Amino acid sequence: MDNKELIPPGLVYLADNITSKGNLLGAARGAGARWAKDLKLPQQAETILFAGCGYQFSSELESLMSLIRRIDKSAVSTEMAMSLAGFQKRLGIDAAGMYRRLMARDKDDGAQPLRDAVKVLANMGIEVGYMADEEPCCGGLLHYIGLHNDFNRHARETHDRLVAAGVKRIISLVPSCTYTLRNLIPASTGAQGIEIRHFCEIVAENVSSVELKWRGEVKVAYHDPCQLVRYLGLVEEPRSILRAIKGMELVENELTSGWWATCCGGGGGFEAVFPELSQILAVNRARELLDTGAEIIVTHCPGCIMQLETGLKEIKASGVKVFDLAQVVAMAMEE
Repeated sequence: MDNKELIPPGLVYLADNITSKGNLLGAARGAGARWAKDLKLPQQAETILFAGCGYQFSSELESLMSLIRRIDKSAVSTEMAMSLAGFQKRLGIDAAGMYRRLMARDKDDGAQPLRDAVKVLANMGIEVGYMADEEPCCGGLLHYIGLHNDFNRHARETHDRLVAAGVKRIISLVPSCTYTLRNLIPASTGAQGIEIRHFCEIVAENVSSVELKWRGEVKVAYHDPCQLVRYLGLVEEPRSILRAIKGMELVENELTSGWWATCCGGGGGFEAVFPELSQILAVNRARELLDTGAEIIVTHCPGCIMQLETGLKEIKASGVKVFDLAQVVAMAMEE
C-alpha cells in the first residue's frame, strides 16, 4: 500500500500535482502548450512529439527550484515549507504556484528545444503531431518515489488516452518521460503497440541526410543525462550527432563521460528534497565539464540544463553557454 507519510513533502507536492492536474507543477490545462501555438502542428497524428513537463514548464520549474533553495538557506526548513505549500493547495491556495508564475513571467518559456526539435525533424523529412493540452503527463515520478498504486492507475489512463488519439509512434525528448513511456507503462499495463523512440535516436539515424555546420570553430563538452545513458543506453548517438557538425570539436574527460558520467544533481525530485546537496553536485559537474576546455556545454535533458546553468552561475563562468542537443542541431542547420 502506498503511504505518503513516508515520502518527503516536496515529492508529495509534485505527485499531487500529477494526479490532480496532470503535470508536475499543477499548472492550468493547456498552459504548457503555448510553445507550439504558431507551429500549426496537427493535434491528431500517428506520429507525435511528446514534449513532457520538463521542457514545457522549464522556466516555472527553475523558479520553483530557486525558491526551494532560498528557503533551504533560511530559518524555515524545506520540509516545513513544502508541507505548508501542500496544505495550502488542498485549501485551494497555491502560493508556490503563484510565486513561480510571477518569477517566470518575464523569462523565456524555456521550450526552445521543443521548437528546434520540430524544425530538425521537419528538415529530415519527419512530420510530427502534438497533442497540445491533451498530452498526458507520463507520471514517471509517481513510480520513482514509490507511489506504485497511483502510478498504475495513471499509466492505464495515459496509455488509453494515447490509443484513443490514434497514436502509433512517439518521439520523446525528456529522457525520464521516454523511459516511462517505453518501459514502465507497458510493464504496468501489459499493453504494447506504441513505438517509443528518443529524439537523439531519430536524429542519429538521419544525420547523414542533412548538412550541419557551426559558425566558426568551437570546443564542446557533452554531459550525459543519467536516464539517457543508464536507462536508455544512449551513449554514442548524441556524440555521433555532435561529431557530424563541421566546426565543432567534442572534448571529453573519459573518466567522467558516457557510462561513467557524473550526475548533475537533478532528477527524480532530488533537488526538491536535498536542494543544498543538489547545488553542490551541480557546481562539481560544471567544473568537471569546464576542465575540458569547452566553450559550450551540450546536454539533452531539461533538468540537466537547469542544474548545469545553476552550477555555472555559482562559479561565475558567465562566458560558457548550456544548450540542449536539439538547439545545437537546429543552429547548425542555419545557413
